[in-house]
Amino acid sequence: MELYLDLRSQPCRSVFMFARVNAIPFEFKLVDLAKGEQYSEEFSKISPVRKVPVMKDGDFVLTESVAILQYLAEKHASRLPDHWYPADLRQRARVNEYLSWQQMNLRAHGSKVFLLKNMYPVVMGQEVPGDKMSSAVGELTQSVDTLEKHFLGERLFLCGPSISLADLVAVAEIMQPVSSGVDVFSGRPKLSAWRDRVKEVVGAALFDEANAAIMIPGGTAQALREVALPDSLKDRYKKLFM
Repeated sequence: MELYLDLRSQPCRSVFMFARVNAIPFEFKLVDLAKGEQYSEEFSKISPVRKVPVMKDGDFVLTESVAILQYLAEKHASRLPDHWYPADLRQRARVNEYLSWQQMNLRAHGSKVFLLKNMYPVVMGQEVPGDKMSSAVGELTQSVDTLEKHFLGERLFLCGPSISLADLVAVAEIMQPVSSGVDVFSGRPKLSAWRDRVKEVVGAALFDEANAAIMIPGGTAQALREVALPDSLKDRYKKLFM
């Protein structure tokens, strides 16, 4: 099996951690997002949507991180602990509920903060306007409030007493703005304890390996400046920010 990944991407990190923690063998195929390799003709032959992650299992190609996670969990269900993607209908529905919610909430708002903090200065040649940044952080705060109060509540993990796919997806998403200096865990001891439990189950070494690409000295924005983004990629982001 091949996984096409760039660990700067939060969906890639969730797939990477799930495969590694469950000893699912795969070949890591780097698709460098900062170089725009996802838009290359070569990659388009593998994935017409030109996004990562992509899984190639023999002649079967699958895009979309949630679909990949569910496929891997179901394919290896006979040997994996049931808590990752429970067979019980209602417990699985809780995992699916979170996976459905996060796309337009925690993912959307965390990604927006990350892009404004890191891509905006590189692409636009100036710091992001204060009102735009404040609005984005406010939206993220609302999503994190929902994550903490509704999905986590008084549970150890998002969907019950044990870790599930939902927790991996959530922790990958929430680390994205954290890497930009927006510490959403500050003043949230319950959420911080949840993160620590997820890290313990995954393993500190694997957790840190997965997040190393974004938790870098000097910050992601500086690293992107040093990479020298292609003009074609800058133009794509300029349209997004205008």
